[in-house]
Formats: sequence, structure tokens, C-alpha cells
Amino acid sequence: MSKFACALREQRWDDHRYYHHSRINQTLHLVSALCFLGGYVMMFKDPVVAAWIGWIAAMTTRQAGHFFFEPKGFDEVNQVTHEYKEEIKVGYNLFRKVVLLSIWVAMPATLYFDPTFFGLYADGSTDDQFLRHTGELWLALGAGALLFRVLQLWVQKDLQTGLVWLTKILTDPFHDVALYYKAPLALLRGELYEVRRERSH
Repeated sequence: MSKFACALREQRWDDHRYYHHSRINQTLHLVSALCFLGGYVMMFKDPVVAAWIGWIAAMTTRQAGHFFFEPKGFDEVNQVTHEYKEEIKVGYNLFRKVVLLSIWVAMPATLYFDPTFFGLYADGSTDDQFLRHTGELWLALGAGALLFRVLQLWVQKDLQTGLVWLTKILTDPFHDVALYYKAPLALLRGELYEVRRERSH
């Protein structure tokens, strides 16, 4: 377990130092984390509503931070290029995110034109059914995306890397609140990018 915990700390540190320089991105991650935590609570009551919260509120704010506000140039702090970071990204890099988000958008669009979603549903003609079915499909997409990347990492590296990444993703909302709760105040002070520090051991 100590190796697992060390690997988890390493993935979290790499994620922070490589992909979260922007205070706007950090603030959006804080908002996203709070939405995800609300979605976690809702999972026990209504998983479909939780899926809507997760994809509409949590994922859009989180990914907007990465796509629009995180710098894409040479990383002077870590002395690496954006291309290098994209290549070594353990989880979903920007290209994989584009694929994932395209599927996310395609699901309700397909459901709109085919309410049975290729025969999966007997009927889906009402607005309520459309919303419920969309949430169910998004719930399946989220679970499938997690499982798919774990299997990919298992093949490419090893099973522990995949399970560590899965643990990191599922616990990110808690970790992001602890890590980025000061980001909005930093933004108000006019600090657009975090002043980086050496890693504490």
C-alpha cells in the first residue's frame, strides 16, 4: 500500500505542477470540485441527476479551465514543452478530452433524432424521458471512460498505474478543494498564475 500511496502522491503532484498554473483554471477546478461533491451526494438519491451535475456543471467548468486558460507555451518552471506534457499525461490529455467530449455531445444529439437510441429504449418521445435517458447515457459514458483509461494504462504500463489514476480521479474533488480554495482570492489580488515553489517532501 505504501507503493500505491507514493504513486498516488506522484500523480497528484505531476497533475498540479504541469497542468494547473492558471489561477483561473484553479478557481474553475474549485467550482468543479464542489459540483462533483454535490453529484457524489446525489448519486445515492438519483444517479441520473448526478450525471447531469457531473457533466454539465462539473466537467464544463473543469475542462474550460484546461482548454481556455491554462498556458500552452513552453513551461519555464518545469522546463518542458506543452507537447511533452501532452505526451506523458497519465489521464486524458487534450486530444483524448476532445474525443470524449465529442461523444458526450453526440449522445443527446443522437437521442434527439432517435429516441430509442438504436433500440436501447422502448420509448423516449417525451421531454422527461429525453432528459432521463440522456443522464443515463452520460452516466454510462463516465463509467466507461474511467474503465477504458484504466485498461489502457494497464496495457501500456501496469495495472497499478491505472488503479492509482482511477483513485486520483475519484478523489480529485476532495483534493482540489483543499488545494485550490485560495485561488479565487489570488485572482482578486490580480495574480493570474500561481507563483511556483519547490516540491515539499
